[in-house]
Amino acid sequence: MSSTDAPATDARTTAVPAAVLALADDALILSHRLGEWAGHAPVLEEEVALANIALDLLGQARVLLSMAGDEDALAFLREERSFRNLQLVEQPNGDFAHTIARQLYFSLYQHELYAELAAGDGPFAPLAGKAVKETAYHRDHAEQWTLRLGDGTAESRSRMRAALGSLWKFTGEMFRPVEGLEVDLAALEARWLTALTGVLERAGLERPEGPRTGAWAAGAGRQGLHTESFGRLLAEMQHLHRSHPGASW
Repeated sequence: MSSTDAPATDARTTAVPAAVLALADDALILSHRLGEWAGHAPVLEEEVALANIALDLLGQARVLLSMAGDEDALAFLREERSFRNLQLVEQPNGDFAHTIARQLYFSLYQHELYAELAAGDGPFAPLAGKAVKETAYHRDHAEQWTLRLGDGTAESRSRMRAALGSLWKFTGEMFRPVEGLEVDLAALEARWLTALTGVLERAGLERPEGPRTGAWAAGAGRQGLHTESFGRLLAEMQHLHRSHPGASW
């Protein structure tokens, strides 16, 4: 796929504010990724924790998609190029350290973002006011596991360091402008970097270096350009709905 290809037009999304889809798709796609841990988490307690985080994110996605129209149609009938999620959240789970690194990067960002939105009076304030409590838990969960893995065995520290490095290139996209998302992105990024550095220092880990521009250019996921694994994720997530159109429960 070329970064110069124009995203396909989808009638379901042409009139939807970009910020609504961006926030909704982030939550929806990460929820699905975390749900993939069901039956595979290292311990039962962690399986429950990841499932609860996934359900929190799914609840956020439903509220946001309902602001845009038919939530089922938007979740299960859009094509790949119509999704506006960050490339970070669509990355495969990998090993447990990889999942925790993805959670650490995203939960720090989402918590800071929703805290700012909750303090305002914009259209996202009601949702953010409730979700900021959920994201505080998500952030704490990711931080605690980062500390355990970073300050654990040589193997766990090596895996956590590798995971942080492999996902680092996707983090810059979180701070690219999104139409309708009225936040101070420079200040948000500064707070994120400060929080991240603090967690990593406590865990005995270094902050990765290098570009933070994703697989193509910064903002690619927001433009409907996704990484190779996203197509497989979408096929799995949409399979049941597309196989039984019009079905009701």
